[in-house]
Amino acid sequence: MVDIATRVWNHKWKIDPIVRSLIDTDFYKLLMCQSIFRNHPDTNVTFSLINRSKHVRLADLVDEGELREQLDNIRSLSLSRGESTWLRGNTFYGKRQMFRPDFMEWFENHKLPPYHLEKRDGQYELTFEGKWHEVMLWEIPALSTLMELRGRAVLKDMGRFELQVLYAQAMTKVWSKVEQLRDVPNLKLADFGTRRRHSYLWQDWCVQALKEGLGDNFTGTSNCRIAMQREIEAIGTNAHELPMVYAAMADTDEKLRQSPYDVLADWQEEHSGNLRIILPDTYGTQGFLDDAPDWLAGWTGMRIDSGDPATGAERAIDWWTARGEDPRKKLVIFSDGLDVDKIATLQQQFAGRVRVSFGWGTMLTNDFKGLAPNDALAPFSLVCKAVAANGNPTVKLSDNPNKAMGPVEEIARYKRVFGVGEQEKVEVVV
Repeated sequence: MVDIATRVWNHKWKIDPIVRSLIDTDFYKLLMCQSIFRNHPDTNVTFSLINRSKHVRLADLVDEGELREQLDNIRSLSLSRGESTWLRGNTFYGKRQMFRPDFMEWFENHKLPPYHLEKRDGQYELTFEGKWHEVMLWEIPALSTLMELRGRAVLKDMGRFELQVLYAQAMTKVWSKVEQLRDVPNLKLADFGTRRRHSYLWQDWCVQALKEGLGDNFTGTSNCRIAMQREIEAIGTNAHELPMVYAAMADTDEKLRQSPYDVLADWQEEHSGNLRIILPDTYGTQGFLDDAPDWLAGWTGMRIDSGDPATGAERAIDWWTARGEDPRKKLVIFSDGLDVDKIATLQQQFAGRVRVSFGWGTMLTNDFKGLAPNDALAPFSLVCKAVAANGNPTVKLSDNPNKAMGPVEEIARYKRVFGVGEQEKVEVVV
């Protein structure tokens, strides 16, 4: 097992690339990339870094030259032969050759396109623009790079023994959580922590801890590289990016109202089984479910990613019941702001009523709260979102208005079109 503290110490003496592989990314990005490659190859999209935690002044903490060096390194990467073989030949979600030959031929020759970087008001403005399928793969490595550089900036002045103690405390913290989760009956949990991890090595350590500590209750990781190296399942389906871009391309209110279902119609053509998971909250869950076509009720499950998770799960149960489906055969995936207590509570509340699963993110792979002076390693909310498509701004409403994004006038239009009324503001938990 890697001595993480020693590796962190060695960051001071030599260049240590943060991202070393194009598959050091979440599985859902590759699934979506293939779908976009097939259905929208000529759509132009702009992605932008957004730091919701303004008190973390990234441009003051992270050296611009070092950031550019890391980003330039990412642009030099391409698939290795072993990575290509794994993607082409592995079984994902029970299906062999999930990735089609035409997509793989493109991906094997793909390198990430240029980026644009500026400093403004203590923050970095980092944007990526180009064909949707070509630029979308910047999201995860950009986020993980900024998160790790922030961590390195905090740790650079610590001594060797201080680092050893820090990581020993962090490991103890994670293992304590694992021991608590062992007592949760019938738990099914996956690692969703790539985007805001402390570091690659730390995420890999956390995955190994879950694998040993939870056994079969640990179902896999969203990170493709770790899944390949540790021989575990790669987990993931789709994300808000798809409906946000489809909606931005709609040129009438009626097409806008229909766009979230167009996303899932395209998805249904490519995937079956446990990949047919509805993510309903981009423009408000209740309105989405009220207007959903009947064929969606036959899908495998639903992911709850904003608002009160229990309320979201109750809505899903009521909707399936009203559509003549047995909720006990459906899968609910919780993935927002999870930690041990919330996982245990939700499992107890919904066990036997639906099939329950958890995608555990930041508080698995970046819980360094209270371990550094001034809490300088506490996780923060950093995202990289599609902000425009074919020149039109994107919008996200969410079930939590604190997560809404887009121009004010467009947010108002989307609320009108999707019938979104007053919403309860919920603190965004990273």
